[in-house]
Amino acid sequence: MRNRLGDETSPYLKQHADNPVHWQAWNEEALDEARKSGKPILLSVGYSACHWCHVMAHESFEDDETARLMNELYVNIKVDREERPDLDKIYQTSHQLMTGQGGGWPLTVFLTPEQIPIFTGTYFPKERRYGMPAFREVLQAVNRYYLEKGDEIRERGAHLIDALESTRTASGDDFAALSRAPLETARERLDDHYDAEHGGFGGGPKFPHPQLLEFLLAHWHAHRAGNGRGDAQALAMVTHTLDCMALRGLYDHLGGGFFRYSVDRLWSIPHFEKMLYDNAQLLAVYADAYTATGTARYADVARATADWIIRDMQDGRGGYYSTLDADSEHEEGKFYLWTPAEFDAALDPQEAALAKRVYGLTRPANFEGTAWHLHVAETPEAAAAAVGLDPLRTVDTLEAARRKLLAVRERRVWPGRDEKVLVSWNGLTIAGMARAARALGRADLAVSATRAVDFIRAELSSGRRLKATYKDGRARFAAYLDDYAFLAHGLLELLQCRWRDGDLTFARELIDTLLEHFEDPSGGFFFTADDHEQLIHKPKPFADEAVPAGNGIAALTLLRLGHLLGEQRYLDAAERTVRAALHAIERYPDGHATLLHALEELVTPPKLVVLRGTRDQLEPWQRKLDQTYEPHRLAVAIPNDAVLPGLLAAREPRDRAVAYVCEGMTCRAPIELTGGVEL
Repeated sequence: MRNRLGDETSPYLKQHADNPVHWQAWNEEALDEARKSGKPILLSVGYSACHWCHVMAHESFEDDETARLMNELYVNIKVDREERPDLDKIYQTSHQLMTGQGGGWPLTVFLTPEQIPIFTGTYFPKERRYGMPAFREVLQAVNRYYLEKGDEIRERGAHLIDALESTRTASGDDFAALSRAPLETARERLDDHYDAEHGGFGGGPKFPHPQLLEFLLAHWHAHRAGNGRGDAQALAMVTHTLDCMALRGLYDHLGGGFFRYSVDRLWSIPHFEKMLYDNAQLLAVYADAYTATGTARYADVARATADWIIRDMQDGRGGYYSTLDADSEHEEGKFYLWTPAEFDAALDPQEAALAKRVYGLTRPANFEGTAWHLHVAETPEAAAAAVGLDPLRTVDTLEAARRKLLAVRERRVWPGRDEKVLVSWNGLTIAGMARAARALGRADLAVSATRAVDFIRAELSSGRRLKATYKDGRARFAAYLDDYAFLAHGLLELLQCRWRDGDLTFARELIDTLLEHFEDPSGGFFFTADDHEQLIHKPKPFADEAVPAGNGIAALTLLRLGHLLGEQRYLDAAERTVRAALHAIERYPDGHATLLHALEELVTPPKLVVLRGTRDQLEPWQRKLDQTYEPHRLAVAIPNDAVLPGLLAAREPRDRAVAYVCEGMTCRAPIELTGGVEL
């Protein structure tokens, strides 16, 4: 046999193409080999930017003796969790059910030839340490168990399948009154988990949780509309968290963008991988926070994050890449770390003196005692005063230093970049770019998002069906719930920046495909389509994870398209989705922030503003709408020459620019747009 990963498109799988392990991708050939040989399957799931995946690969998968044992005892299958999130969801859930512990990557699962889990784990060391058995010991023990305990494995497997099925939430009461009660409960629970000292939720490791920040910001706005003041503590939780993340080590102070998470509760030292989906969501949060509060720092962070995405993560043809690795030159974070001597070599004396104080290099090393990871240790104003710099030159001097340091960093050995284009993550990025374009008044961000849309439509869309990934000229894998829902959501956000008839058509096609191929008649959407490969379980996920719940984004998009087009079937499907998740929402509301947003728009339907006129007439009114934070508003400026479907066709142009304003099912008379008009 030979290792069969060399012909794959996934950079993660290609990283293992030279292993002595006889790896195969998950496909019918590999599964058939397991069935015919009777060997169990060793399933290893990871992704290219995963640090501990690299460690386990180096320790075990590159080791000849370990590989010999794996090849002798197992059919070895390697999966990129970003290409096959369907498999990852099933076996992460299986791991949690079997061990009572959270999962992660690398995920190591031993399966029967029928794909039923026998034993699960994550990282295993080559030798015994960290209180864990050696991987070779695990390989031998699981094989003995498989050969000797077949009846027990089958019985446990049947129980596991039942448990997996039970995770598909039963429908809520079709006739129960929908209310804001779960939103208020979620707000209270977030208060309990909030870190008042350092922002964010819980201790270390600490994740940014953009869905929760969006929820709290919208909650503040809803209460302000009700009492004129808002929920001051909800706003404080958002702004304090955004400030701490932006000023400390989670944020890349030279290049823009955010790292995956902080290993401590202070946001000081991150896990250095950069994920597209984190930055897409945080871009939207900072843009919204700027619109809501006017705080210039949030605009600066949103601007730099968007610039990083375009500069470092956008393909020449328009699609957005997936990740930057945590490691370079086999060391985590090396690309991002500095010493005072490197600052002195890169900068003139005045720049170095200022930048070292601002970025913490005049204090003890904060990374393993030998290097410095940049954070804002001192305000530029205080640092300038300390080094005797003219206050009027502070901003320009620090910016000059930043540019020089970035130029030096660019010449270092770069972390690996996973250049897969994932439709789901691109959908989130299109939405984030669109919201930032509106908040910052930057049309170039909408252009960037439009290029991504056009790339996806050209390369990954055919006959109203999508492929999930694109790499090396190949579009692969039947798309998942998140691909359709996130892309439709991104299109709807982008239509609020600039109107193209084709984007509305595309969004409708995506939503109609969801309804035709993914919807559960009892409510909600399965993660895979009705014609997808048959696996041991068909997930229907409602809870937010690192990305929003596909069911939540689908419900929101259905609601907004339903109101925009007057499509009752979209509104009905959205309500069925929320009702199907109602019991889960009530039990754990803060784990379902995206569905809470949809619930709120069912209880209080969103505001809809449709502007008609020439492009010149519409521009100032669109800019005015963009400058106000309205999380439950859909506002589109449609030029007179657009060809519109459904209810939109009734929003006819007139001699002068006109606005059609509705709240839920109640619409005002058309409003001619003249000075002093409030929308």
